[in-house]
Amino acid sequence: MSQKRILIVDDEPAIQLLYNEEFTDEGYVVDKAFNGEDGLAVFSRNPPDLVILDINMPGLNGIEVLRRMKEQQPDIPVILNSAYQEFKQDLGAWASDAYVVKSSDIDELKGMVRKLLS
Repeated sequence: MSQKRILIVDDEPAIQLLYNEEFTDEGYVVDKAFNGEDGLAVFSRNPPDLVILDINMPGLNGIEVLRRMKEQQPDIPVILNSAYQEFKQDLGAWASDAYVVKSSDIDELKGMVRKLLS
């Protein structure tokens, strides 16, 4: 069975580094993008099995990126991942498969990834 591919779209290098290490250790192939435009390019060029998407980024925000990804591939699981709880109320966020608030403990995020990819 081939490894599952995760695309992480987040403008924070520390988050990218942490998630890359954690998910690589769990056996996933990790692609990274630091903004929405790059995330959409990677998504189109090398479709992942799951996307972890920050909301608050310069340029295209995560809600817009989510909308465009779902237009291209409606069945792709997307986890919105934000430091801000209030985005959970945004109607655009409802198109995501999960919403996980960023924290230093990423067990909730890892559990959601396992659940959505099982």
